Order: sequence, then structure tokens, then C-alpha cells
Amino acid sequence: MARVFNFSAGPAMLPQVVIERAREEMLDWQGSGMSVMEMSHRGKEFMSIAAKAEADLRELMGIPSNYKVLFLQGGASSQFAMVPMNLLPGKGRADYINTGSWSKKAIAEAKRYGQVNLAAETSMTCPAQDALQLSADAAYVHYTPNETIQGVEFPYVPETGDIPLVADMSSTILSRPIDVSRFGVIYAGAQKNIGPAGLTVVIVREDLIGECLEGTPSMFQYKTHVDADSMYNTPPTYAWYLSGLVFDWLKNDIGGLDKMAEINERKAKKLYDAVDGSGFYANPVEPSCRSWMNVPFTLANADLDATFLEEAGKQRLTTLKGHRSVGGMRASIYNAMPEEGVDALVAFMADFEKRHG
Repeated sequence: MARVFNFSAGPAMLPQVVIERAREEMLDWQGSGMSVMEMSHRGKEFMSIAAKAEADLRELMGIPSNYKVLFLQGGASSQFAMVPMNLLPGKGRADYINTGSWSKKAIAEAKRYGQVNLAAETSMTCPAQDALQLSADAAYVHYTPNETIQGVEFPYVPETGDIPLVADMSSTILSRPIDVSRFGVIYAGAQKNIGPAGLTVVIVREDLIGECLEGTPSMFQYKTHVDADSMYNTPPTYAWYLSGLVFDWLKNDIGGLDKMAEINERKAKKLYDAVDGSGFYANPVEPSCRSWMNVPFTLANADLDATFLEEAGKQRLTTLKGHRSVGGMRASIYNAMPEEGVDALVAFMADFEKRHG
């Protein structure tokens, strides 16, 4: 059976070469006589896998030496609590920017542990830098660079002065180069641009590690995982291994994040041009804040939504239904979505409009 073009927002498609390599190594990883799934996380075989994955990620993102890289469980949603638990002590107050569904969830969780100042709140756009109402005494400023449901993406990194900037990069990490030194904490669930579900990557500056709110469980303390090299408990070893294969693919097959950014920008432009050049499709997001990764769009006649999805599926274009809170369609075009998939979707959209418009 031919593989489909999977436009899911997550878990998302993986590079085919990564899946093929994992298949080759499934029963016997490099002569070890066992699968990665069977390895002790403290054995020399897996330790070498873990070390290479971290080294490749550091190289790809240019992560400075004064940052720790953690490979954790719990998804990005667990970081909604871990961030305030680890960063609020001594301040008790944080700034949050609300641009969509995931921002709202992070804000709701943070309110359990301290005071939240809403620095800005927008819908289908993102606030300008001079519109941010930042607190002088905030422990940190939190934002979501890319909202997967609304398809809203910041075209800039907020300036926060000496206050640490925290970013939920689940849906945009590794899509382009970033300056990690501008952030205090970066966290990302793996299932969009890194690897399979079950792993969360956290990049945290060393000076933000150590102090926690009273009563914080050991598993929710960054220091616990830093001291144990992410091996305090049994980590999600197979997801870590697959993520390492993705990092290797980005480095050696794609040629780094500069090249990945060129591809992603080109893919997004093709899809937005198809939407904007049509009288049949529409995108609700302010053009300057449109996401490269998640492209929502509506049909002129919502009664045709089911027909669109059915016909797209027959063309091997799957998982295009928009989030239930927004409706319409959503095409998630993360790193692993080949340009061929976007071309196929654009061609189908044009044909569908011709027949139903």
C-alpha cells in the first residue's frame, strides 16, 4: 500500500528514510543482537544513542554550553506546570502572552502556582512588541511561538530584557534556525517536528535550575533530571532513539536548519498562494502572523467540507479536518511533509474548486 501524505497536527508524519532505518535496526541495533526497545537505558549501547542525539541537537540548534538539554516524558502539557514550579520561586508572578488554545492551557496551569499577568491577548493575530504589557518584576515571560489550532505564528522573538523568555516550541522547533541564547527555557513535545509521541525536549539555561516551589515533586524538578542526565527514571528510550534519527536526517540529508527553513517557507507560500488566489478558500489569520507549520482554511460552502475530506482521502491526502473548536480544514506541513505532498494538495484544491465552486 502506498504511503499517504499525512497532514495531521500531531502525531505527525516522520521522514520516510527515518522509518526505513528504524525498520532495518528493529531486531538488531548495530550488531547488539537486540532492539533499541529492549536495551537498558543505562547500558553502553543506549547511552551512545542518547549522547549522539543530544550532540546532534546541540549542533543543529547552536545550543550554548550554559544550557542543559533534557529528554523527558509527560508531553509539553507537563511543562505548563514544571515551568512555574521551577521558575516562580522568589518572584511569584509571571507574564503570559495569549494567542490561542495552547497559550490558554499554559495560563490556566500557571495560575495554580502563582500570579499571572496577561501581557497581551489576541485572536487570529499576534501582538506587536510595543503592545506587550510586561511586568518589571516578572519571574519570566511565556509565549507560544506557533499556535497549531489557530495557525497563528509570531514573526519575531519578543524582547524581554533581563527577564527570562520561555517558549512552547512544540510545533515550530527545528523548522528554522533560532538564537537559543535569547531564551531561558524552550520546551517541545516531540510528536510534530522531532519524533514520535512520548518524548519532550527541554532546553533550560543553567542559572534557572535549582530552586523550586515548596512541595514540587522530584520528577517535576529540572535539577532532578539535569543531575541524572535525563536518566532519573526510565526515559522513553525508543522515542529518544527515533528523534536522534530525525536529528541525523536534518543534519546529513537536509543540510541543517537553514536549508530546512528554505523548504518550509516555500511549502507554506505555495499553500497560502493557493488559498489567497482563490475565491473558494479562505484563511482567517492576519497575513503577517500566518504559521509556516499549520495552515487552517475554510471552504466558501461549509456543506462541502465532508465531500472535500472524502475526495482528498481518495487522493492519499489525509487528516485535513480542522480542529473541532475552529472547523474547516487544517494542513499541518511540518518538516517531514515533503514538498511533493503540498504540491499534491494544492493541485487537488484547484481541481475541487473547479468542480464544486
